[in-house]
Amino acid sequence: MGSPQSEDAPVECAVLIIGDEILSGRTQDTNLRDIARYLAVHGIDLAEARTVRDVMDEIVDALNALRERYDYVITTGGIGPTHDDITADAVALAFGVELHEHPDILAIMSKRWGGELNAARRRMARVPVGGDLVQNPVQGPPGFTIGNVFTLAGVPAIMRGMLEDVGWRMRSGVVTIARTVRVEGSGEGVIAAPLEAVAKAHPKMSLGSYPFFGPEGYGSNLVLRARDADELDATVDELVEALRGAGVATIKLIDPEETRA
Repeated sequence: MGSPQSEDAPVECAVLIIGDEILSGRTQDTNLRDIARYLAVHGIDLAEARTVRDVMDEIVDALNALRERYDYVITTGGIGPTHDDITADAVALAFGVELHEHPDILAIMSKRWGGELNAARRRMARVPVGGDLVQNPVQGPPGFTIGNVFTLAGVPAIMRGMLEDVGWRMRSGVVTIARTVRVEGSGEGVIAAPLEAVAKAHPKMSLGSYPFFGPEGYGSNLVLRARDADELDATVDELVEALRGAGVATIKLIDPEETRA
């Protein structure tokens, strides 16, 4: 598990996306976005995301690196019934434990499909020894958790359902607050210097510039993120003054309720 941290240190999570279909471009990943938004509500920073092929050694190496560095790791994909669904095998190998068919999962599948379960379906009942189940309120068998790793389905609707059984198991942090300063009619070349000056004055705060172009004009949304509301408000005022000093004429403050953390 990640290195020991003080109580006020940020809580960090990584996501490991598993599947050839993601890297080939045949399937568009939306899970990363949904996980990031879910974690933000719990005050947990999504610090890193990796995508790996359905190759055992690559999954194990990535998982071991991430679970050592961060407080939590969420994996998505590779827990289905086909030969290339090897995530359970990789997680067990990473933790140095065996897999076993979980009786609760067998019961769930038997109730759903009835009769004798074939070998493909029984693959989905395999859980690393010592792991606990992550409930699946949508359809199909549960995911599982072991150590600081949560292994979830790759199908977006199922993954989102499983997430609801993950958040309460994590240590929550202080929720990040975001404010947006919208600059219209000035390019990044104009706003770069004042933005850099404010960023250097507040190294622990996240400041990002997101340009936009369209029929109605151009400009940038400058997004500031912090955990201290008073510091954030003061920094917004500081940035506005710096932009005005640089000759930026049109500056708008976006309602905080419209800004996602």
